[in-house]
Amino acid sequence: MSFKKFHPILKEALLAHNMESPLPFQKAILSKLKGGMDVYGIAPTGAGKTTAFILATIHKLKAEAFEDSPRALVMVKDKAAALHLKEQFEHFTNETDLRIYCAYDEYDLEKQKEEIYFGVDIMIVTPKRLNKLYFLNGIHLGQLQLFIMEDAEFLMRNNYQNDVLRVTESLKKCQYVIIAEKLSPKLKSLQENMMSNALIVSS
Repeated sequence: MSFKKFHPILKEALLAHNMESPLPFQKAILSKLKGGMDVYGIAPTGAGKTTAFILATIHKLKAEAFEDSPRALVMVKDKAAALHLKEQFEHFTNETDLRIYCAYDEYDLEKQKEEIYFGVDIMIVTPKRLNKLYFLNGIHLGQLQLFIMEDAEFLMRNNYQNDVLRVTESLKKCQYVIIAEKLSPKLKSLQENMMSNALIVSS
């Protein structure tokens, strides 16, 4: 698919960044993401994995804020990854009112709970901090539409699988997206727990 079918604000941002057409991997995965399917996005660095799910997330949320609870959650490995991803999102959200928030272990938990309370659309979060926030009622996930794991191999290598499953088993139905360079057995096992009909898009 081309970029022509995206939200008008996204199309303007893409033009501003001289992005006229998707890379081959993006072309393959974007239609699946926009269609609401659970997807494993498996491709090497440089294939455009991160940009693909950023665009799909903004489009799914109609490029606008809504109420107070997060509608998209991206799990990342650490603070540096969270802040870097937030910058990447902001390349495409500057002309929207979407609220992007990073929650990581090095920040005061009570302050995070207070800041989240005032409204978030896209939450970028590390595994341990997500669990603390969730089980201390610091975050409401009842409106969640999209759950993404970026650099998912790292999360599995560091035994964060239980942290992931503790949260996802409590969620209502939402779209799951796993982004990785390789599809390891541990990642594949998530299909049994939360992604029963997941498609594999690889490059």
